[in-house]
Amino acid sequence: MFSTRSKITTGIAWLLFTLLMVLVAIQDYRREGGTAIWQPILWESSSAVVGLSLWLTQRCCTQKYDYLLATPWRWFGVQLLCMPLICLSFVPLTFGIRHLVYYWMSTTYRHDSWPQLYFYESLKLSIFFGLFTVILFGILSYFNLIKEKLATERSNALFRQAQLQRLSQQMQPHFLFNALNTISSLMHTDVERADATLIQLADVLRATLEVSELHEAPLATELRLVRGYAQVMAERYADRVAITWQIDENALACTLPVMSLQPLLENIFKHTVEQCRQLTQIQIVAQREGQSLLIRISDDQGTLKASSANPGLGLRNIRERLVLMYGNAASLVLIQLEPAGVQAEMRLPCAY
Repeated sequence: MFSTRSKITTGIAWLLFTLLMVLVAIQDYRREGGTAIWQPILWESSSAVVGLSLWLTQRCCTQKYDYLLATPWRWFGVQLLCMPLICLSFVPLTFGIRHLVYYWMSTTYRHDSWPQLYFYESLKLSIFFGLFTVILFGILSYFNLIKEKLATERSNALFRQAQLQRLSQQMQPHFLFNALNTISSLMHTDVERADATLIQLADVLRATLEVSELHEAPLATELRLVRGYAQVMAERYADRVAITWQIDENALACTLPVMSLQPLLENIFKHTVEQCRQLTQIQIVAQREGQSLLIRISDDQGTLKASSANPGLGLRNIRERLVLMYGNAASLVLIQLEPAGVQAEMRLPCAY
């Protein structure tokens, strides 16, 4: 569970703690008139080495119970079961090392009686081990929290990706259906125009395939799609529509959801151009405003109906994708223009 950096940090912290205990022991020893500095170094270092060894042994034996972290009293209970064995092992190991070193230095190591020594050292060891066990619990709980958070974020990301894939695929047959409908209408009036429109549709579909696996694309790519759709529809309504484009070159690298402009243009043809016998002026504007991409698609004849509060498939699809991809940083609104006309305004972040 611990990363390499965490292990290194913990090791450094332990060394610094041991160094602190050694320095305190040396200071106390010299204050009492001692001159053999190696003795307090031996006392504290032997305690640190044995204590660390026992703690690591305990960790290896109890690591399999980390699933109990969600119920702290059970996790601490497992750690507590190890304390009697640790206390029984600590004294003979630590003081055995001290006796051996003292013997090697041709001197004698004196200490309290064994029962008194066991009581004092066990009490001190319990406090230290209790402190480090609480710290360990905090560290493990933190790593568990991070792990669960990452798992949740990964799950949410996969869910969002699946949603975006569904929404993107939803728009492709929707677009194809409308385009083929247009060509079908032209076949009855002008076969040559129908043939030319079919070629234009093939180019649009080719561009659609290029981005079929993507959730977002540069504005330049999206414009290729929407221009192709506009040409197809302009062929059908040759005398009833005029389209102007105002595209900011600085905005071409900004990304937006794939096939998000075509449904906005389609709404104008469906709800305005088809219903109106006079010329409809359509304006498509894309510009960069600081860290935002602003797109306006408007006409001069449409009327925003009350039913717009319950939008159709295209608008719902775009709004869902904007929320999934950008959250509150993106928006899509419909605006009634005066004296007539409807404007779709889409704003989304652009960091390029």
